Amino acid sequence: MVDVAKIKEHMDIVGSDGQHVGTVDKIEGQRIKLTKSDRAAQGEHHYIHVDNVGSVDNKVHLNRTAAQAKDEWGVAKV
Repeated sequence: MVDVAKIKEHMDIVGSDGQHVGTVDKIEGQRIKLTKSDRAAQGEHHYIHVDNVGSVDNKVHLNRTAAQAKDEWGVAKV
């Protein structure tokens, strides 16, 4: 499991294919909240579970493709 403390605000999130998924807003429990202003977010906050993170360096690298992550992400209910 990845050390969640390494995930910081405004880090890029990329799929295992290197494609952009989103930008970290903050960590909420076991989920990464993505910024809603990111071009991929379409004006909504999306969430990715931390179990989907494969590694963290200067970016958050997921263990699934960008398309898979977007198919699975949760949306904040307003």
